[in-house]
Amino acid sequence: MRIWGLKSCDTCRKAVGELAVAGHSPAYVDVRADGVERADLERFFAEFGEALVNRRSTTWRGLSEAERAGPPVELLSAHPTLMKRPVIEADGVLTLGWGADQRARWLEKPV
Repeated sequence: MRIWGLKSCDTCRKAVGELAVAGHSPAYVDVRADGVERADLERFFAEFGEALVNRRSTTWRGLSEAERAGPPVELLSAHPTLMKRPVIEADGVLTLGWGADQRARWLEKPV
């Protein structure tokens, strides 16, 4: 299991903590410190589409209209903190965020 997120993100920390209590041992990828591989961004975008871009973030608000209009994968590659998080992957399954559906999916049993 791998999680992409920010170590400073409360939602990501909550997800990691709940997953650990449930018996998971996720490998953490900090998108700011470690970056996100281009191939991973493309997979995530293919799975989640525009939902992958966090348009409520301070990073988004700081971008110009021209930057916002660019291709999403290019934008996420240049500004990985724009990615909605956490992205969780295990056994070929990807989920985005840490809502009720994602909790139910990942907390049922260790992967």
